[in-house]
This record gives sequence, C-alpha cells and structure tokens, in this order.
Amino acid sequence: IMLPSVIIGAITCILIILLLNRWFKNNTAIMASIITVLSSSFLFISGSGTALIMILFWTTLLLWLGSKVQGENKPKASWCFLFGIFMCLSIFTPYMLYLDFFILIYVFVHPHLRFTLKNLPKIPLAIFSLMVISAVIILILRGLKHPEIFTELLLMPNFSFANYFHNLGNAVRVAITWNGLVESTFLAPLYGLPAITLAIIGFISTFKGFFASRNSMAFLLTVFTILISGLNPQMIILFILPLAILVAHGMKYILHKWSSIFPYNPYAKVIGVLPIGLFMLIVIVSDLNHFIYGYRYSAPVANQFTNDIKLLDRYYKNHLLYLPDNQENRNFYVHLANSYTIFNKTPKYQYISDLSENTEKHSIISFEKITDTENYELEHIVTNEKSQNADRLYLYKSK
Repeated sequence: IMLPSVIIGAITCILIILLLNRWFKNNTAIMASIITVLSSSFLFISGSGTALIMILFWTTLLLWLGSKVQGENKPKASWCFLFGIFMCLSIFTPYMLYLDFFILIYVFVHPHLRFTLKNLPKIPLAIFSLMVISAVIILILRGLKHPEIFTELLLMPNFSFANYFHNLGNAVRVAITWNGLVESTFLAPLYGLPAITLAIIGFISTFKGFFASRNSMAFLLTVFTILISGLNPQMIILFILPLAILVAHGMKYILHKWSSIFPYNPYAKVIGVLPIGLFMLIVIVSDLNHFIYGYRYSAPVANQFTNDIKLLDRYYKNHLLYLPDNQENRNFYVHLANSYTIFNKTPKYQYISDLSENTEKHSIISFEKITDTENYELEHIVTNEKSQNADRLYLYKSK
C-alpha cells in the first residue's frame, strides 16, 4: 500500500536534486539536497502511503520544468508542452488548483518571467494556453454534474471558514515547535532547528537580489504555503520545498563568505570542509533519529500505521472474518477478502457481514468485540504496540 508513495517520493527526491542543480552550483545543490531528502518530514511523507506526496511532487516538477523554460535564451518547445501537460494533470489533485493559479500569477507579475513569456514561440504558447483552458473546462463540467468534486479539490472535509485561523495555528506549530510534543499527523517539527537557522541565513542573503526568480519564489511560496494551510493544516508539508531553496541559499552564502576570507589559501578551503561536513552530519543524524523513533514515541503518528493485515494473515486460518456494516474501513477489507493472486484464484478470506450467516458454527476473527456471548466464546485477543490500546483482533469460537 505504501509502494506508490515511496515511488513518487523517490521521483520527487530526484526532481529536488535537479531543481536545486538548475539554480545553484553542484556542491551547494548536493549539500542542500541531502539535507532536504534525508529530513524526517520528507522521509515520513514519502513512506506514509498517503496522497500528500503528490502535492510535493507536482510542485517540484512544475518548478523544475519552469526553470528549464526560463533558464534558456531559446527554450525548446518540448519543455513548454511538458509544462502544460503536467499543469493540466495536476489540477485534479486536491489544492493544486490554488498552486497552479499562484504560478500563473507569479509568471505574469514577475518582470523576468514576463519577459521570458513574451519571447516564447507563439505556437507552443498558444497550445499551452489551449491545454490549460481545456483542462479547466473539463473540470468545471465534471464539477457541475458532481459538485462534491469542488469540495474535495479545494477544501478539507467538514471545512468551516470559522476554523481557518485555528487550522493555520496548528500548521505553524507543526513547522516551528522544537521544545515539546505537537498533536499532529506529521513528525513534528518538519525541520530541525539547525536547518531552519541555515534557511534564515539563506533568506537574509537573498535580500540584495530579491527580485531574481529563484529568490522571490522561495519567499512567496512560503507565504502561499502558510495561507493555504488555513484550508488544510496538512498543506504545511509544502513548506519542505521553499525551505530546501533557502537552505541552498544559506549554504551558498556560507561557502562564499569562507572562500572570500581566504581567497588564495587552498588549505583554508579544505579545512572549511570539516565544520560544514560536521554540521551536515549532525543535521542528518538528528533527522534520521527523529524519523526512526517518531513512529514509536509520537502517538498521533503511530496511530496512523498498523500491522493489521499481517496479523490477519497470521491468525486467519480456520476462521471466518466478521465484517459488520458499521466496520471501519469495511470496503477496504471486503476488497482485500475478495482479492486473489495469479496462481491462486481462491479469494483471500471468507467473510460474513452478519453472525446469522455463520450456519456451520465456524470460529470467528473480528476487529471488534462480539456482544453475542451466548453463541461465541472469546479465545484470544491479538495485540499490537501500534494503536487502539493495543487490541487489534478478537478470536472467537462457536459454542
């Protein structure tokens, strides 16, 4: 179940490296990329098995493709087509409509990008515009038939504008709380204090050339992330990308300053690698420790993951799986029960929805306690250290 997000996470990792390599020298890009992709937040979201990694994937992909268009005197038409295609595909991911709208406004407002836009080949630009307009029209027509689509793409479930600032506060706490436990579905904080400090140095260093596209993009994307997090606190995960850019700026500034102090001393440059390497080692080791132990010691995070399927496979033998209509995640377990492999066409589990269906008095395995104590006797409780007070499965035998 986690494999798709792991694959997308690996692709996103490569895209982050490519993006930073477009904007910075190789040594700066490599160091900033290592800090980013080995951060606890990136590792967690890549292996969480949720669709949140798609937010980071689409954003990184669009920025990288945009850099391929903007960074060339005569950009190839193929990059324009790819940018348009992936922007059209991204709008069907929740909250990406906001980001695409932000990118388009940024392109029209920023003077450098506006100049690039004017010099693009007219035919690819027209095709790009046609693709975007067509995708939006398709989305609108689909939304008119199924209005719930707009809610899913633009707002979190049960969203209320009265809770906007409450959501915003929760998101900010996840990002910057280093001295206590935060009730969050993420491994909080998203970044360690050393990386944040490096990002602040990078942000200050961009003041002189703020209107360069990569500098203003990092700042405005941070502001956009904070604002959009009021709609859904989970969107704070997008903070990873602008922070990666600012970390690269900070690393670039430190390397430049150290080189300027000893411009003609090669030994000083070699010695300067030692504290920088030590700093990176401390950041990486602390983030990896946070990632490894966060699953066990952060209750809100641990509750998102269970070994229920493995436990079910281990204890299912000679039992019927009981899935009442009010069973949590019932549709998933019904689909799982009816699944089979290429070499074995037999359904994986035999299940019942009502105890009256157990006419042959089979033993029962259930995710919930059975109240019919007259006909069933509890044999064993399967426990697990992950969630729900450790009780995961109940094994009953028929009387």
